[in-house]
Amino acid sequence: MKFNELGILPELETALTKESITQPTQIQEIGMPAIMDGGDIFISSETGSGKTLAYLLPLISKLDIKSKNLQVVIITPTYELCSQIQDELVTLNQNSGLGFRSTMIIGSASTKRQLEKLKKKPHVIVGSAGRIFELIKMKKLKVHAVNSVVIDEADRMLFGNDLDVIKDILSAMLKERQLIYVSATNQPESNELIASLSPNLVNIHTKSNTLVDDIDHICFTASGNDKITFLRRIIKSCDPERGIVFTHKNETAILIAEKLRERKMSVGELHGECDKQTRVNTIKSFRNGKLQILVASDMVARGLDIKGVSHIFNIDPPSKSKDYLHRAGRTGRAGVHGYCISIVSGEEQKIVRRYERELDIKFSQAIITKDNTFILKDSNGRSYEEKNITFN
Repeated sequence: MKFNELGILPELETALTKESITQPTQIQEIGMPAIMDGGDIFISSETGSGKTLAYLLPLISKLDIKSKNLQVVIITPTYELCSQIQDELVTLNQNSGLGFRSTMIIGSASTKRQLEKLKKKPHVIVGSAGRIFELIKMKKLKVHAVNSVVIDEADRMLFGNDLDVIKDILSAMLKERQLIYVSATNQPESNELIASLSPNLVNIHTKSNTLVDDIDHICFTASGNDKITFLRRIIKSCDPERGIVFTHKNETAILIAEKLRERKMSVGELHGECDKQTRVNTIKSFRNGKLQILVASDMVARGLDIKGVSHIFNIDPPSKSKDYLHRAGRTGRAGVHGYCISIVSGEEQKIVRRYERELDIKFSQAIITKDNTFILKDSNGRSYEEKNITFN
């Protein structure tokens, strides 16, 4: 199927061609016509499957560009994902020549500057739930003509305070607006909440709760004190074009970054201790290749799409399989092979077994010898490959 068969504007098809995107993915083929129809819809599919374009293309196609009214609101959990979606909107607008207006509304930015942006009458805003509702309460953000609301990373957003704020946002809008929920995972808890918000929901799931086949999952065993030493040796052997190291805690991320820099590696940090401008600069440097390694907490695991990330390194394995899915999903995208390498303690091996059961994936167990030979073993402990593995 071609994009022109899915009901989007021809100008958008031209814009996609300029990005070398000529063939819709499965979730785009199924999801885009359903969004064009205007009903509430839940889209879930594996990471890297093109969910963002699956909702942006039909929503842009339905905009009344001559109007000065806000028509689409996209709610995201992180600054990084918000910025990424806004970048895609800007690219589509520039390459299509349609002339629609979009802006980013995020809690960590200057309210005064955002109010200036709203004076340009955007058709689409993308931002955090808290700041969006704050501006609605101030009567600075008028949502009376909004006809579509996207809740991206819905399995994370529809809980706790975020859920309360989202309900407040929706209560300020027309009841007949379209709700679009987006996620890489399909969880019973969030499904119940979505069903309560949208009784006539259309569910479109293609390989949600799964990872693409283009990822090798490899596990090294090391005690806590040796993990960073192992990490340095593995990165030196892999020499990835771009790699992301995931940790649980900010202080661990800071320590790892320091240890890697001691070995003359180009490293950036992305965690809760970083201010907004540092995060912006770090992502930019990582995207353009000035940084080889990004050491990050889980806040960037969801939705972040950076081309050329060939390796993911887990220094702390997440306790939930769905969080491993989001981490690993940063690689193996757009047909490029990826590696997700976890360094776990003996006690943490049971978490790896859970990933295998719940995500239907297989890990290769690996050890490093004194001469830097990597030995891979199968799940029964039998060696089936012995060589200097470079993972690239």
